[in-house]
Amino acid sequence: MRVARVVVDVPLAHLDRPFDYTVPEELADDVVAGCRVRVRFAGRLVDGVVLDVGTTTEHTGKLAPLAKVVSGEPVLTPEVAELARVVADRYAGSLTDVLRLALPPRRGAPEKRPVGESPALPGPPDPAGFARYPTGPEFLEAIALGRPVRAVWTALPGEDWPARLVELCRAALSGGRGALVVVPDGKDLDRLAAAAALELPKDAVAVLRADSAPDTRYGRFLSVSRGTAQVVLGTRAAMFAPVRDLGLVVVWDDGDDLHAEPRAPYPHTRDVLVQRAHLAGCSAVVAATARTAEAALLVESGWAHELVADRAVLRSAAPRVQALGADSELARDPAARTARLPSLAFRVAREALAAGAPVLVQVPRAGYAPGLVCDRCRAPARCRHCAGPLGVASAPSPGGQRVAACRWCARPAATFDCPHCHGTKLRASVVGSARTAEELGRAFPGAAVRGSGRGSVLATGEAGPAVVVATPGAEPVVEGGYGAALLLDSWALLGRPDLRAAEETLRRWLNAAALVRPAGAGGQVVLAADASHPVAQALVRWDPAGLAARELADRRELGFPPVTRLAALSASPAGLAEFLELLRLPPGADVLGPVPEPPRPGHEAGERYLVRVPRADGVALARALADVQGVRSARKAPEHVRVQLDPTEL
Repeated sequence: MRVARVVVDVPLAHLDRPFDYTVPEELADDVVAGCRVRVRFAGRLVDGVVLDVGTTTEHTGKLAPLAKVVSGEPVLTPEVAELARVVADRYAGSLTDVLRLALPPRRGAPEKRPVGESPALPGPPDPAGFARYPTGPEFLEAIALGRPVRAVWTALPGEDWPARLVELCRAALSGGRGALVVVPDGKDLDRLAAAAALELPKDAVAVLRADSAPDTRYGRFLSVSRGTAQVVLGTRAAMFAPVRDLGLVVVWDDGDDLHAEPRAPYPHTRDVLVQRAHLAGCSAVVAATARTAEAALLVESGWAHELVADRAVLRSAAPRVQALGADSELARDPAARTARLPSLAFRVAREALAAGAPVLVQVPRAGYAPGLVCDRCRAPARCRHCAGPLGVASAPSPGGQRVAACRWCARPAATFDCPHCHGTKLRASVVGSARTAEELGRAFPGAAVRGSGRGSVLATGEAGPAVVVATPGAEPVVEGGYGAALLLDSWALLGRPDLRAAEETLRRWLNAAALVRPAGAGGQVVLAADASHPVAQALVRWDPAGLAARELADRRELGFPPVTRLAALSASPAGLAEFLELLRLPPGADVLGPVPEPPRPGHEAGERYLVRVPRADGVALARALADVQGVRSARKAPEHVRVQLDPTEL
C-alpha cells in the first residue's frame, strides 16, 4: 500500500496538519511528492498538495483514497515545504496559509512545454564593483566557493546597486549554486532585471513579479522548480521560490513596508530569507542604502557582518547635505526654520537648474491638499455623512474649481459648516505633491515640472534642467544624478506616532539623497528640518548605521521589537476577552491594552491588545497563540481574532 501525506486546503486552525490517503493503482504513476491532488475531506472534494509518499501510516482507521491528481508536476520542493512549516510556526499561522503565498495558481499550458536545458555556468564576476568596500572582493569569492557568509551591506550614495546585486548572483552561479534576490516593487525589479540581462545567461534568470500574466508567472515558476533557471529576481512573493541548490539569498531595502505580507500569517521578506539561509546553510545579504534596527541586531548578534565603505570613500561619494538652522542662513532668512520652502532651498534649486541639472523635490503626501481644517479654529474638517476626513483631489472639477470631497466615501463637500465654531472656510493642513508642483511651476517658470507618485510613477527622468516632484519611493532615476534634492515637510514623517518613524524617515531621505551627484560634482541636498534633530544629524553625517544602533538601544531599553517579540490581537471586545481567557502565555509576558482601533469604512470599531515577550520566548508565544486559534476553530467561534506577530506598524 502506498500512502500519500497531503496538506489539505482547509482554512481551519485545528486542522493544521497533513492527512494520510492511499494512492490508487490507476494514479500510482502520477503521484509524487510536491504534486497537486484532489481529496475528499469532510464529505466534499478539496485541493491538496502531497508532502511525501511512503508505505506506512500512523492512522489506525481506514484511509480514504486520493480522488484525483490535478497535476503530476512537483511544484512543492522538500526545502520549501520545510521553510513553509517554519514560517507558519514562527508567525502563529497555518501551513495552508503559507503555501497559498508560496505556490502560484496552476495553469495547464506552461506545464505542457518541454523542460529547457540549463545554460552554461558563467565565470566569476569582476571584483572591481565591490572594491570600494573593505572585504568586498573577498566576500564575492567566498560566495563563489559556496561558503555560508552573511553580511549587512550599506550601499554608498550613487551606487549602482542593481549591478552589485547581479554580481553577487553571478558569484553564486559561477560556483554552481542558485541565488534569490527580493526587491520591494516593480520599479526596482525592472532595474535589477535590466542589469541581469547584461551579466547573466538569459535562460538562467527568472523574473517573478505580481503583475505578470498568470501563464507567464507560472511558466517562470516552473523554470525555477525544474532547475532550468537558477537565479530568481522578484518581489515579495518570490521569497518562497523553489531555487535548486540555493547558495545566496538577498533582500534589498528591507525597511520598505512592501516587504511585509498583508495576508495571513503576515510574514516579512527579511525574516523569511534569514530563516531560509539558516535552513539551507547558504549565504545571505541584507542590503540597503539605510539600515533597520533588525539589520543592526543581525550585526550585533554576530549572525552577519557589516559590509560598509570607509568614511573617506563615503565622503567622496556623498552629496553635500544642509539642514535648516545654520547661523548664516538664519541671519539671511529669519523665517528659515518655519518656512516650508526657505530661501536656501530656492537658491540651491536655482543653481542646479542654471547648471543644466534636474532638481528632485520629495514631498511626503500625494494629491493636492489631502488634509483640510477649519480656517478659523483649525479643527479637522470631517464629512457630514460618514465623518471621514475631507481633502482636495489633484484633478480640478469640470468648471476649473477644486472641490473638497471625503477621502472615505468620495462625497463632495460643496459647503462646510464647522461643528465647533461654525466657520465656513477651509484651509490646507497638509500640502500634497500636486500643489507643490503647481507652486514650483510658478517659482521656476523656465523649467519643466514633472510629477511622480501614486497613479503615475516615473521610472527614469531626463538629465536636462527640470523639477521632479515625487512622493517617497517614486523618485525616478536620472542618468548622471540630480544636481540637487529638496526634502520638504519633515514634520509629516518625523511626527508620526509610530515605532519606526525615525528609522523610516531616514530611509526615505537617504534613498532620495542617494540619487544626487557627489559634492565634488556640485550635488547638494537641502533638508527642511531642524539640524539639531538626531535623524537630521544622521542624514547630514550620512550615518545610517549610527541611527540604527541608537534605535536598537532605545528599543532594548523600552522593550520593543526587534529585541522582543510582539503580537497584536484585534477584534471586538467580546472576542478578545474570550481569546485572552484561553491564552496561556509564557512567564514574563506583558499584555498591553486594550486600545480602540480606528474605524475603517465598512467595519465596526474594535479593540487591540499587544502581547510582549522576550525574544527568547518568541517561539512559545507563537505556539500559545496558534493553540488558541486551534481551540476556537474547533469550537466554531463566531468571530475571527486577527493575530499578527511582529507588526511593522504600531
